[in-house]
Amino acid sequence: MTETIAGEAPKDAAPSVVAQHAAMLDALPFYDTADFDDAARSFLGTIENAHIATAQGRVVWSLEPYRFLSSEDAPPTVNPSLWRQSRLNMHHGLFEVVPGVYQVRGLDIANMTLIEGDSGVIVVDTLTSIEGARAAMELYFRHRGRRSVAAVIFTHTHTDHWGGARGVLEDETLSSGQVPIIAPDLFMEHAVSENIIAGPAMLRRAQYQFGPFLAKGARGQVDCGLGKSMAAGSVALLRPTDLILATGDRRVIDGVEFEFQMAPNSEAPAEMHFYLPRYKLLNLAENCTHNFHNLLPFRGADVRDALAWSKYLGEALKMWGGKAEAMCGQHHWPVWGRERIDTMIRQQRDLYKFAHDQTIRLMNHGLTASEIAETIRLPKSLEGAWHGRGYYGHVRHNVKAIYQKYLGWYDANPVNLDPLPPVESGRKYVEYMGGADAILERARKDFANGEFRFVAQAVSHLVFAEPDNAAARALLADTFEQLGYAAESATWRNSYLFGAQELRQGMPKAPARPAMPRETLAALRTEQLWDVLGIRLNGPKAEGKRIVLNWTFTDTSETFILNLENCALTYVADAQAEDADAGFTLARSTLDEVIAKLTTFPEAVAGGKISISGNGMRLAELMMLMDEFPRMFEIVEPKRTVGS
Repeated sequence: MTETIAGEAPKDAAPSVVAQHAAMLDALPFYDTADFDDAARSFLGTIENAHIATAQGRVVWSLEPYRFLSSEDAPPTVNPSLWRQSRLNMHHGLFEVVPGVYQVRGLDIANMTLIEGDSGVIVVDTLTSIEGARAAMELYFRHRGRRSVAAVIFTHTHTDHWGGARGVLEDETLSSGQVPIIAPDLFMEHAVSENIIAGPAMLRRAQYQFGPFLAKGARGQVDCGLGKSMAAGSVALLRPTDLILATGDRRVIDGVEFEFQMAPNSEAPAEMHFYLPRYKLLNLAENCTHNFHNLLPFRGADVRDALAWSKYLGEALKMWGGKAEAMCGQHHWPVWGRERIDTMIRQQRDLYKFAHDQTIRLMNHGLTASEIAETIRLPKSLEGAWHGRGYYGHVRHNVKAIYQKYLGWYDANPVNLDPLPPVESGRKYVEYMGGADAILERARKDFANGEFRFVAQAVSHLVFAEPDNAAARALLADTFEQLGYAAESATWRNSYLFGAQELRQGMPKAPARPAMPRETLAALRTEQLWDVLGIRLNGPKAEGKRIVLNWTFTDTSETFILNLENCALTYVADAQAEDADAGFTLARSTLDEVIAKLTTFPEAVAGGKISISGNGMRLAELMMLMDEFPRMFEIVEPKRTVGS
């Protein structure tokens, strides 16, 4: 067990950090308060403290812990620019964008947009949680009257935009199939890839990005840039019934015409924008919000295409520039007025284009990713635009993402081709630097001089070499803390402060990961279920084994061969193997129930829901080769247990 550092609490900001904050106050246009006016405009009502809980009383979302943000002046432990953004993200409730179009903001990290048609309401993005979506709908109904849901639209593939759909569509409505669920092409493929295939690792890394285990406060978590944090409720994925395939596609939904623009491989691998001529309203989803977005989030994802992102914004300007009188996104607050809208789109377009082109220019001069991050500076016209600040993404890590997209992780210097892993290299660094005491003596001097970035690098080697060295852990925690206090980016701050907390207190105790919801399983194609099973196969344990299983699903009329060979699990659709070890005939819905842990395989067999031919124990043998992924694993210190 890691030894915790007893009595260690968050510290004050160092003088060098306070000086950085003072310089930023002088450099940026804090006198410009237009965003505060826009964020509060046309407020209709809210839920007290935005408090949402489950039926059992577990809090899903609340802004009450953020009351400390009521002060206009930033404390020394928070970057003043981030403090400003954090206060803007405190506005919550139902807001009118234009008559007939409304947004619920501040009940989740994302927004729900509600568009009134001739008789019902069209819901755009359903927040993260089912509980949050229900609360948002009830808030809307309370102020606008109860209406039927005419359609649900998912603008893109991230969970905070579709996870609450079951809170919008009740069972009877969903089973009727009469309410279309509209999404961009390849929505399901990417929703599964980003949120399920790599889900276990992403969820752990997301704790650093969003800081859910940090205390809320001036020395802890204050924001995420896009909003406060991620909601903690129930999530279920629903399969779209209608896909938008191309820019220029139109739909008339409950009398309202939608003009769509495809934006794949921008903020999400499947994303789209739309314009409503009836309301002169433009919605650019998450591609034109009030911050410089992430090109590679800390949780992990496919690297996003900054050049394509810029081009989509340019195309949107060409299609709808001068037409829209209001523009809203699925995060943050709207913008009104044709000139202001067009200016914001142009600046966002040029922000991503500048970052892309200048990264490639410097890359072609031979600079590495870290060297480009040290060199690049935004032009003054973009640096002074509040919506271009790096609260969620940041130019210093976005340029590294651009470099990675083109050239990958390797900088071509052979020293970085096959370096030692952290523990082994840490031990050699400690040896070369004269031992732990010598490192700490030098590091404390540099810490006093405000050289936090190098102190973190040096002392991290010592922590990986000697993870129970309390002095090293304490100094690295203090260093991460100062880097967090200085950060303008909310994600940087959360990562640094959570790293400090884990060094001081160890990993937080988290409950076991719940089973995948049946609704989500039902939305997956059977091929996707086999893909998820394949990544759980422990290759070393499967050495020398061969298992062939036939599957027949009675309700979907599908057949599969599942094949374990060469330590890889593969499948063939629309086929059956003559030499199969066993065969299983069942409804696909029964398999969903087993995976969701609503029943067990033996119970389903005993109940007559599954029939078996051949040696059914071969399936049990296969399942014995599967890993269960831990919810928590070490990040800022060596792994205490590692799967083989």
